Amino acid sequence: MQYRKDKTGSELSILGFGCMRFTKKGGGIDIEKAEREIMTAFDAGVNYFDTAYIYPGSEAAIGEIFERNGIRDKVNIATKLPQYLIGSAAAIDRYFNEELARLRTDHVDYYLMHHVTDVAMWEKLKSVGIIDWIEEKKRCGAIRNIGFSYHGNTENFLTILNDYSWDICQIQYNYFDEYAQAGVDGLRAAAAKGIPVVIMEPLRGGKLVNMLPDGAKRVVKNSSRGWSAAEWGFRWLYNQPEVTVVLSGMNSIDMVQENCRIASEAKAGEFTEDDYKTVAEISSMIREKEKVGCTGCRYCMPCPKGVDIPGAFRCYNAMYIESKSAGRFQYAQTVGLTKEPAFATQCIQCGKCEKHCPQNIPIREKLREADRALRPLPYKLGINAVRKFMFRKPSSR
Repeated sequence: MQYRKDKTGSELSILGFGCMRFTKKGGGIDIEKAEREIMTAFDAGVNYFDTAYIYPGSEAAIGEIFERNGIRDKVNIATKLPQYLIGSAAAIDRYFNEELARLRTDHVDYYLMHHVTDVAMWEKLKSVGIIDWIEEKKRCGAIRNIGFSYHGNTENFLTILNDYSWDICQIQYNYFDEYAQAGVDGLRAAAAKGIPVVIMEPLRGGKLVNMLPDGAKRVVKNSSRGWSAAEWGFRWLYNQPEVTVVLSGMNSIDMVQENCRIASEAKAGEFTEDDYKTVAEISSMIREKEKVGCTGCRYCMPCPKGVDIPGAFRCYNAMYIESKSAGRFQYAQTVGLTKEPAFATQCIQCGKCEKHCPQNIPIREKLREADRALRPLPYKLGINAVRKFMFRKPSSR
């Protein structure tokens, strides 16, 4: 296993165990199977385990497994505050104490604000006293490092990143989403500040393995590297020194062993020109299913009315690359859940964006098309309901 350092110089395994997808059994987690997988990873050198309050049964499972095997002080637990459920200062302590009890520990090594999509979410937490709370928990040792996990656009990510002295951050990032969400600019900005970056969705939930077009599968098979589709995805990430930890939701011993092998061999800076061409060829074949040829360059931004143009097109394309529901969910998550709406319907047809588009995309026409596809009535109603809940005024209690 290889390691990269956090801000304090502590070594984190470059492969992290994502604990969201444990195998289920009898309505709960198959604890024996999860234990075998966790201990196999631990024995191979994995020391970063990622969970969250809302992952059903996950915190309790790893708490039990770590305690039973006597390894709590030999691993790093990363878990998350469900900030979208926080309406008052009292709620912060309530959720945190519940997490400590589930995890059977008196401290969390890396505590992240979960699923931040907008600056407004961070501002709401500040309004109920989160900064004083963090500082008190760090003083008493209940929290060792503080961070946030992020789903939103690059601009909001950079604002949040620069607003506080973070110890760590977590972003979705892979070779197909290089310019989506926080993207490569967010990755490099965090690294420039010395902030470790944890990567989630390195294989897009397995889609960069299981949903590759036949042509892309042939490219992988015929490469002289002999790497699997998954290995290409992991090695592309490990090739970048700015990446600290890559999470994988491993749910078989074979998967654990294979991912640990890759994490013991891959090196930063190992990619050749041919390797980059191979990844570009695979990405190009995936994009053949896209409805809009948007590269995410963001030359069209900012929109004077706040429309997230590349975000809308990325999600519209996901409907055809992955599934309709996947694209619509991503749109609701990353575009719909910002405090200031960024929907395509806000377009006033000024045409400013089209003047700057290197791909000569008829943006105004495609935005209307995308919004109709991404927000059918049930999704509109759902997004509106979630927005009202997430951006409600904090309680004074």
